[in-house]
Amino acid sequence: MTRQTSGSPYAPGDAADTEAMLDAVGADGVEDLFDIPEPVRFDGEFGIEAHSERDARRLVERTLGRNDELTEFMGRGHYDHYVPALVEDLASRQEFLTSYTQYQPEVAQGFLQALFEYQSMLVELTGLDVANCSMYDAATALGEAATLSQRVRSVSGDRILVPDQLREGKRDVLAAYADGPDLSVETYPTDEGTVDVEGLADALDGDVAMVYAENPTVSGAIEPELGAVGDLADERDALFVLGSDPVALALLERPADVGADVVVGEASALGAGTAYGMGAGLFATREAYLRQVPGRLVGVGEDATERRAFTLTLQTREQHIRKERATSNICTNQALLALRTAIHVATLGPDGLVDLAEDCVVLARDLAARLDEVSGVRAPVNDRHHFREFQARTDQPAAAVASDLESAGFAVHVVGEHRIQVCVTDANEPAVDRFVDAVTEVA
Repeated sequence: MTRQTSGSPYAPGDAADTEAMLDAVGADGVEDLFDIPEPVRFDGEFGIEAHSERDARRLVERTLGRNDELTEFMGRGHYDHYVPALVEDLASRQEFLTSYTQYQPEVAQGFLQALFEYQSMLVELTGLDVANCSMYDAATALGEAATLSQRVRSVSGDRILVPDQLREGKRDVLAAYADGPDLSVETYPTDEGTVDVEGLADALDGDVAMVYAENPTVSGAIEPELGAVGDLADERDALFVLGSDPVALALLERPADVGADVVVGEASALGAGTAYGMGAGLFATREAYLRQVPGRLVGVGEDATERRAFTLTLQTREQHIRKERATSNICTNQALLALRTAIHVATLGPDGLVDLAEDCVVLARDLAARLDEVSGVRAPVNDRHHFREFQARTDQPAAAVASDLESAGFAVHVVGEHRIQVCVTDANEPAVDRFVDAVTEVA
């Protein structure tokens, strides 16, 4: 180790070392290694006036007080379900909150067992053989499935097919993942909010590496043709990836029964409430792809005294194995969110989880029927069964309707010139009557 003369004590090196490294990469100075725009460069001053603790609290309270108090009827991938107090209480224990990745099984048996149970729950819900202990979110899980398709297919192919109504943010993340292995992301048509099977068949050929579908779809429609999608993918030797979530999986067709090879989605639909961007991606697949699963797997065995013991049995990041064998560059996981999901599922139990899923169908159906009676509104616009959410057509411009609803204290998605999307769960159900009155007033 060389002598440290300046800079970080954790990055030893003297001026000669720095000069040698800069010469090796062809840079004149350390500044050349960074491309930081002038407006955001740190000039030595934060520009923040010093405050006492009391003044700082008052400032924060005033700032937060400017937030609009809106009741959200919004979904499209982010859902708010009531989170039992038990979830918060158990997940807040210090042995969970202070954990990072559970590298040392001798001090992390409780957390490792909880993650093992989380994996087991997803295996039971999906019918597949293997589930990892969480990804960043649903979008990154989808991206990992795309790269997985390049490692497990027996023939070459570089096209990824997704529905034309895929949410833009998820599509962007998938495109970023696809850029490295030079995959092309293309769309296939949908009809009435679900897969146009004939259109998908026309788009499929031997160059397709993966077909992605969702159930429920981003518009809330329950997909009636999953078996046909699975058959088409299988005929072309394409990986069939299905997007869903733990609540929907409790009621809808099991992915394994319709030929799904991989299931991705947002596990934090349970356990986190509306997290505004933070999530935990689920990833389940067939045992044949076990060695290709990204992230980490928790396994169970026995210790030297024949007691049951949990440990991380598979870690496929380049940090843990030879770089050329790494399946992903995922550098952490959402263990705390996965823990919360597992606690929430265990708290509900099998019957409670099914009851919640059935409520998601009934609440959406009943609210759509009530809005359909409002003059100037037709709901739902798609002739499908729906889960949690649905789209409604408004005679008035949708943006104006949403703006007026916001003034009345409600938030909805605008998805077209005359279309809004409405999501209802157990969390906002108490506001349904007021919401219907507001829509009647503004529509």
